[in-house]
Amino acid sequence: MKWIKRGLIFKADDIKSDFIKSHAQIPTVLVLEDRLRVYFATRPKQELSMTAYMDLDIKDPKNILYIHDKPIFELGKDGMYDEHGVMPQSIIKYNDKICMYIGGWSRRESIPYSNWTGLAESYDNGETFKKVFEGPVFDRTPTELYSATGFYAIKAENMLHAFYASGIGWIKKNNKYEELYVIKTASSKDGITWHRDGKQIIPTSEKYLEATHRPSVIYKNGIYHMWFCYRGIEDFRNGSDAYRIGYAWSNDLKNWNRDDKRAGINISKEGWDSKMMAYPDVVETLYGTYMFYNGNGFGQSGFGYAVLEE
Repeated sequence: MKWIKRGLIFKADDIKSDFIKSHAQIPTVLVLEDRLRVYFATRPKQELSMTAYMDLDIKDPKNILYIHDKPIFELGKDGMYDEHGVMPQSIIKYNDKICMYIGGWSRRESIPYSNWTGLAESYDNGETFKKVFEGPVFDRTPTELYSATGFYAIKAENMLHAFYASGIGWIKKNNKYEELYVIKTASSKDGITWHRDGKQIIPTSEKYLEATHRPSVIYKNGIYHMWFCYRGIEDFRNGSDAYRIGYAWSNDLKNWNRDDKRAGINISKEGWDSKMMAYPDVVETLYGTYMFYNGNGFGQSGFGYAVLEE
């Protein structure tokens, strides 16, 4: 498979807004009949992430139709899992409603943060959402201790299957803690109560410490295809350990084969995605299969897209 890059769509500097001041992170796409509604995390001030959205022309996603530069979620109350940030993770049409899984952030004293996954619902084509619960639907368990986010849900086998990044620990590097996470899977019949098998489904490097995050899965030509991002822990903000796009495939959603050479996309020689590619979201439309992703700086340089060469 090969992806053809179509370029940058949007960065926060493109508009003057009291809300969208920095970053357009984790593009999360809802496919509508005549447009693509892309939710993204922005930062109205430092160390605070909230969710906005924009509408794009489904035939030409570089054509921005509308920007909603107001938060669609309020922060959680003091002490709640999302008191310091609410970011989009995955969006899916299920049981006559639109469900969005959201990543909540809460700053910590011993480590930088804790983050878990909540659920919100919309009944107006994704213009507004309401949190189903004040707490997360994917929270700490006796065996999952650090985080569960980067959540991506699909419908298959008459139920929902989710793929997510599970935190497995914190490593201290240069007097700063960095988190490690691996991709795991879970299943649910109602989107609220999830069964987690606890197994890592995407192998990580045996040569160095590696974190894998934000899986995105589609079913095409009888095979499940997953694109995700991976990084090291040494120099991953602007250096050689920064996020890249990886790939894996499966016949049964349980057993996955990683083969990053088949990802079909890599960093550019120069420009907005020359140092990093992160947080892919792959969607199928009548006009092609699109991958939306972030470039340098975890979304500070904005997000763009590529088209799958059929």
